[in-house]
Amino acid sequence: MVTSVLVLNSGSSSIKFGLFDIASAEPALLCKGLFDEHEAKPRLVVKDPAGKDLFATQSDAADAGSGHLFADVLGFIEDRFGKGRLRAVGHRVVHGGPDYSGPIELTDDVYAKLEALTPLAPLHQPRCLEPVRTIGAIRPGLTQIACFDTAFHHGITPPASRFAIPRRFEERGIRRYGFHGLSFEYVAGRLAEVAPDVATKRLVIAHLGNGASLCALRDGRSVDTTMGLTPLDGLVMGTHSGTIDPGVLLYLQQHENMSVGDLQHLLYHEAGLLGVSGLSADMRTLLASSEPAAREAVDLFTFRAAQEVTVMANTMGGLDGLVFTGGIGEHATEIRSAIAERLAWLGVRIDAAANDAARERINAGDSAVDVFVIPTNEELTIARHCAAVLG
Repeated sequence: MVTSVLVLNSGSSSIKFGLFDIASAEPALLCKGLFDEHEAKPRLVVKDPAGKDLFATQSDAADAGSGHLFADVLGFIEDRFGKGRLRAVGHRVVHGGPDYSGPIELTDDVYAKLEALTPLAPLHQPRCLEPVRTIGAIRPGLTQIACFDTAFHHGITPPASRFAIPRRFEERGIRRYGFHGLSFEYVAGRLAEVAPDVATKRLVIAHLGNGASLCALRDGRSVDTTMGLTPLDGLVMGTHSGTIDPGVLLYLQQHENMSVGDLQHLLYHEAGLLGVSGLSADMRTLLASSEPAAREAVDLFTFRAAQEVTVMANTMGGLDGLVFTGGIGEHATEIRSAIAERLAWLGVRIDAAANDAARERINAGDSAVDVFVIPTNEELTIARHCAAVLG
């Protein structure tokens, strides 16, 4: 008998999902897929663990908000694995605020508290919560569980967690939270399997993708990270600015007549790689381009990433290991090489052949820092948390 959980990982334009059997100690992937509700005809694709197509459907654009695709995947699960086998739906929720340090069953009260955090992640939080309400309407008795991107960083303490603003704001929850925690948690766990001697040392994990951040870990625990109160902070990202002088924002308000809404759109949608290059937010496009502005955007990306690695190393008093993950970190050989070159003064040396092959360990023999490439798996992390909540 299959006892399963459906994991939903909501992004800005699509939702990745996986169905996991949780009857054993380690969740086993049964099938995976993608919802895309932003196309002209929203679509659903389901594949087996090896990538073979199992099911696909499209619906009219007018049906995009009515939950048809969720109903379709729930129906597929019942048809293939039997009714009553789905125990719960697990959701990646970007912001857990100060209250949630671990996975929790989604009640009306919890949902309301998470919805109230929307100002801290105005693009991400609604996107994560929308499927909760949709599935609740389709299957009101089905357990739903929230797993938080902020939870892994919950133990970060001052000074790393603190902004230099009046304490009354900190008492209201204005602090550094950090994100990509589900990814960092998985990668830290995987590193403990492949290199346990490194996993307990001073480590930086670089989750580099359309969204990007670093995490400093000591003894496998997060002690610092580049994102702060919101997912806007830190590294240069696809369309997000990352760290920016707050005086720039004041100037744009006062002298360019930009409203709060204008600034929000600028920082979330028009900045980052897209803003600097004027060409694309996609690193693959920029790396393939001969345009000077594209190269300048890539240069800024690697400059800021290397700069922030040194900040994380400062927090820990040194650097023993560096791990690349995320879409760019796992696949962009040139980006890994450029960041490592900027960190050569810290003793980072990578083996070119190992880097080109994206092997698990890519540091050269004379490197003072162990360097790895480890693909992330947020969906499996969520499945593990759901299994623990369900007992």
